[in-house]
Amino acid sequence: MDLLVNRSNLREVTITETVKTPLKEGEARLRIEHFSLTANNITYAVAGDFLKYWNFFPAPEGMGRVPVWGFAEVVESTVDGVAVGSRYYGYYPMSSHLVVQPIRVGASGFSDGAPHRQGLAAVYNTYLNTENDPAYDRVTEDLQMLFRPLFGTAFLIDDFLAEEGFFAASRVIFASASSKTAYSTAFLTSERKGVSVVGLTSARNVDFVKYLGIYDTVLAYEDLEKLDSSEPTVFVDMAGNSALRARVHGHLGDALNYSCSVGLSHWDQNGPVAEPLPGPAPTMFFAPDQSAKRIKELGPQEFQRRFAIAWRKFLARAEGWVTIEHFDTAEDLKRNYLAFIEGTAPADAGYIHSL
Repeated sequence: MDLLVNRSNLREVTITETVKTPLKEGEARLRIEHFSLTANNITYAVAGDFLKYWNFFPAPEGMGRVPVWGFAEVVESTVDGVAVGSRYYGYYPMSSHLVVQPIRVGASGFSDGAPHRQGLAAVYNTYLNTENDPAYDRVTEDLQMLFRPLFGTAFLIDDFLAEEGFFAASRVIFASASSKTAYSTAFLTSERKGVSVVGLTSARNVDFVKYLGIYDTVLAYEDLEKLDSSEPTVFVDMAGNSALRARVHGHLGDALNYSCSVGLSHWDQNGPVAEPLPGPAPTMFFAPDQSAKRIKELGPQEFQRRFAIAWRKFLARAEGWVTIEHFDTAEDLKRNYLAFIEGTAPADAGYIHSL
């Protein structure tokens, strides 16, 4: 079973069933047990062509399988080292099953060597065996699905900004401050000395964002001009709202030292801007590039050590920030997907799905 979306109209969703085919040599079939659904998955869909997210899981012409993060169990395998019954955390489609071609198989997991996945970011092709994953804990499995991929991006954004000395800014402004990626990043940045964090959000989410206790200042979008326009600032844009971005650039002007584009939670408001923006041109942040750079510089063990320390600190706080709900029907998935598309999902939503 698959949830397919129309790539030219993300609001058009269909549920399809496919016939199971015999495995070929070198393949394994995984039953996707459950996966999280967040605003991050909408970014995957919106940027599917630009950042090649549609390429991971082929679909019929004009359609797409939206990537998600979750856990799956091996139900059939022709590959040594990928045993039936073993469980893997990784990047899956909104589907009930996935056939992979495991390569570089080891105790920690494997990579999918399917031809259509070659040349794509390695972090998305890696599947981690839960038996040997140091960051895995069955007790926090739901939180791992909801936050680990987003926190990975957050960790890299914060790492990048810190590496650059926050571009000599003393303030970081986050748009779409209620999104999990935004407040994961803000959590990390709030622990840095010499920089304050500001959250911009919709009026209906102001109370939730204040409740998080991360941001030094929380403002509704309509109030952003109340911010001091002279303080050196970095703007981290999780919203992708071109009108909001223009207002931020217009208000801060030369005080804006860096403009970082990350997410597209306001995906339907990401139209072109008629005139060049004041201040620095927005720069797209692509987490796999920063990950590859830092792993090369630090070595994989030191990189993972730093991530694990930050991840454990975050988990200690994050459990109270989401209301976790489990769903097991295709109609539930379709409804909740459309809620994220329309921006109506509650800020504290923690949706876990299975098909």
